[in-house]
Parts: sequence; C-alpha cells; structure tokens
Amino acid sequence: MPVSHHELTSLAATHDIISVGMLADDVRRGHHGRTTTFVRVADVASDAGAPVSVPAAAGEVRIVGVPPSRAAAVERVRQVVEAAHGVPVSGYSLSDLEQLAVAEAVTLRSLLEELRAAGLELVAEAPIDRLRDARRSIEEVNIAGLVLARLTVDQSPAADPLPFLKTVAELQRAVAVLRVFAPLPRRINPAAPTTGYDDVKRVALARIVVDAVPSIQVDWARYGPKLAQVALTMGADDVDGVCPDEDAGDGRRRSALEEIRRNIRAAGQEPVERNGRFETRTQR
Repeated sequence: MPVSHHELTSLAATHDIISVGMLADDVRRGHHGRTTTFVRVADVASDAGAPVSVPAAAGEVRIVGVPPSRAAAVERVRQVVEAAHGVPVSGYSLSDLEQLAVAEAVTLRSLLEELRAAGLELVAEAPIDRLRDARRSIEEVNIAGLVLARLTVDQSPAADPLPFLKTVAELQRAVAVLRVFAPLPRRINPAAPTTGYDDVKRVALARIVVDAVPSIQVDWARYGPKLAQVALTMGADDVDGVCPDEDAGDGRRRSALEEIRRNIRAAGQEPVERNGRFETRTQR
C-alpha cells in the first residue's frame, strides 16, 4: 500500500527504528519473499598493464578505477573479457565515462557502444549525485545495449534523506530500467560521519520510498557483515562485493561463501547466489 507524504515525513523524523524497519521489511517481502541474493565479485584494476586474476568462484568481474583514455578503456575491457571466460564483466562509473566522453570529444553513447562491442556487459555503477544528467546518461546505457549494475550514492546527502530518495524514485519512474539501488554512500564525509543507526534507517527509508526499484543493495566488503546483516532485516535484499576467494585457511566454515550464507540465514532469510546478470548460480 502506498505511503502518503505525511506518513513518510513522520517515518523520516521518528526515532522508532523498529517500526520503520518493520514497514520496510514488509515492502521487501512483497518484492522478494524470504530470498536474499548475493554476488561474489572479482575486482580488477583499470590499468591495462595490471594482471587479471579471475577466481573460479567469481560471479562477476568488475573493472575498477578511472579509465585514462577511451582507447585504454576499450583495450582493458577486451583483456578482462578474454580472461573472464564467460563470467559477466562490469566496469567503470557512469560519471567517469561522462567525463571521459567530454575529454575525448565523443558522445557518451558512442563511448558506451565501443565498450559494449569490446565485451562489456554492465556499467558498474551510476553515482546519482555525480552525474551530469542522470536520466539521459542512464537512458544512453540502455540504448547502447548495456545494463546498469546499480545506482549508487557518492556522498551522503543532507540530514533529511527524503528529498533525495524521492529524486531517485522520480528517476526510476522516468527511466524504468533501474534494477538495484545502493543507498549508502560510497565515500564518508569525515566532518559528518554517519552512525550505524543512520545507515540502517536510510536503507529502510530507501526501501519504502523507492518502491519501484526491485532491489535495495548493501556492500559486504565496504560496510562489513554486521551492518549488512542488520540491513537485511530493514529492507535490503541484495549483497554486493562478497569475496570470491575460496581459500579458507581456517576451514570451509570460515570461507566467505559460508559466512555470507550464515549471515543471511541469521537475518531470517534464504540465501541465493547470483551472477552479474542476476542469474541464479547453482548452490554448492
């Protein structure tokens, strides 16, 4: 049932995190039931001279870093796709690609089409607060035949998250292609750091306000297992950035795969591993 503007304002102002979390969890279960997905990601540097290592357990290979040039970005995608042997390859921030297109005097669409022709499947992220024109750039990703892996936030917006979250909801109504929204900031402002309470409340409000985006995501590597587990009870349903390394020196039960499964089950949900295409992987 849609939440009114008055109700949203009350939820944003309340200190009753339990009530906010319960409502967010109801919305989450309407989308996904008890299922929580996770993806094991192998990060590789954007530097064309850097080695490419793709563990067999990886469900996504992600090129991280700022591409130095258009030619270097295309060449790096070719190198990584060759080494990935069919594992979905994502790469780059859409805001960095916007800037690269301007620097190279080409359209964003033509740059994206070149990356797609080289084998890139997904643009790794689109930080909504850094994009020149969020709607147009995301539509260009779609037109170029690529998928946007996730809409992200570079830095935490103002203390009141509602206007920002409503902007995300309006963006989805306009483009209708967003599959994942990661509402927690990628960079922390040292002058105004958030607390765990702030973070999980923002996740819950994101699930309630941005109802048209199917998945609300938390980053396992960036925020850690404890916050991720709590976020899963507050509206999140997808976990990004799980380590693909299966070499568990302390035994199989201490491996990243077993740890993420335990944490999801401890949150009262059922873990389902996916790949970068959101295809279910066979559980082992």
